[in-house]
Amino acid sequence: MEQLHDLGLQFVEIPITDPERFSGLVNAYRSQKERLGLYYLCHGPREGDPNDMEVLERDYIPKILDILPLMINLEMSLLTIHLWLDPRFIKKEVIEFKIGLLKRIIDRATDDGITICLENLSENAAHMAVPFSYLPSLNMTLDIGHAQLLTDVNTSCGFVEQYPERIKHIHLHDNRGGDSYLDDLHLPPGEGIINFKKIFDRLSGIAYKRTITLELTPPEIKKCLGYVKKLVTSQ
Repeated sequence: MEQLHDLGLQFVEIPITDPERFSGLVNAYRSQKERLGLYYLCHGPREGDPNDMEVLERDYIPKILDILPLMINLEMSLLTIHLWLDPRFIKKEVIEFKIGLLKRIIDRATDDGITICLENLSENAAHMAVPFSYLPSLNMTLDIGHAQLLTDVNTSCGFVEQYPERIKHIHLHDNRGGDSYLDDLHLPPGEGIINFKKIFDRLSGIAYKRTITLELTPPEIKKCLGYVKKLVTSQ
């Protein structure tokens, strides 16, 4: 965290995969926050088997609901969650079930002033029409790296064009395309094939001025930060 502060960054996105274990670290994170003047965003756990409704109900949803009080304690206002909704891979009844889970999460989080953002995995903009139509308070973390996978053309621009008001956060990293989770390389921007200029030109068109997380190690962030700043300031 010291390294990120020294790079001049303003916030840190903290992954909480095990809320019970993380609860013992809250005081240390609060101390760091106050000492360095940073603020925190939160990234939730993976869902496990994406088609197993029993596991989602038994394991996933309790974790998410247990994360919310920890976020309040650390004044985190945005939670990014993984729930795969791509109908090419997820059964229709499971998608419907997950929409119900999202409603439960959003109802609880709204009372606490927390914004819930669903992160795109392999979905394109058309795939998000159903959850967004059912859940007007659901927002989105646009993962530009994920948008390059299982597609011939990066799907980020489709999200920006169709759901500009939903995008509340961005994950930034690069890759070389592909059709497997193994291809989600999390390279520094500029080291893969993603056309970031085109995407940031579209973001400029919606006047995006919210948060962006570089999902990289501190040395990788340092390496590409100048390039990323040019992308952001060219908007």
